[in-house]
Amino acid sequence: MVTTVVFDADETLVDLRPAVTGGLIAVLEEMGRLNPAARISLADLESDWHLALGANAAAPVWEIRKAALARSLDRAGLGAHLDEISALFFARRFALTRPFADTLPALAALRQRWTLGFATNGNSRAERCGLVGEFAFAVYAHCDGVPKKPAPDFYAAVCAAAGADPAQVVHVGDNPAHDVVGAQRAGLRAVWLNRRGERLPADVVPDAVVTTMTELPSVLADLSGEADLPPFIRRCSGGTSSIDV
Repeated sequence: MVTTVVFDADETLVDLRPAVTGGLIAVLEEMGRLNPAARISLADLESDWHLALGANAAAPVWEIRKAALARSLDRAGLGAHLDEISALFFARRFALTRPFADTLPALAALRQRWTLGFATNGNSRAERCGLVGEFAFAVYAHCDGVPKKPAPDFYAAVCAAAGADPAQVVHVGDNPAHDVVGAQRAGLRAVWLNRRGERLPADVVPDAVVTTMTELPSVLADLSGEADLPPFIRRCSGGTSSIDV
């Protein structure tokens, strides 16, 4: 029986891309002010992120972002400004971070039946992303010794925070490796949230696939083996409901 549903943050509940792009644009503008001769583009900043991520994927995400910004600033002769530029990026990134439109209505419906948790590798904190008070517990990589997904100890920390056995927990997320394969290997069930119509690798088999949060109540009921849902949840599983957006 499913008692707990735990959610990934970025690109699952949180629309991260516009926030990150806005933060990088603010960085570009400040770099241009500090050094008008600098010829650094948004594509350069994004490339530096991928290089920094590839060099140390296991590091905390904030550390990877700062390393990426250091690469960009060094190429513009602005390395001495790393701390202030990093602060600017994170301030703008969090100011722009919002949940997807289907997130809050769906969480309100799901909370009627299941314990909800928040678990992420990234920088998104529930209280800074419009999700304060939405979860019974939160697990963050690199806090209290928790490693990043897909390490088994990450999911062990989730289950410990939930006070539940792995078989009672469903993990929902957008990343096949982290949110599906890693969760399943740790004994949890996994729902892949495929917002962008992507293809799964042939060897990845989620317990269920949804394209919006609106689909989750009925999917979770199926995974829990519950034939009879409470009336509120049953209403939210159909084509027109309080969680349609």
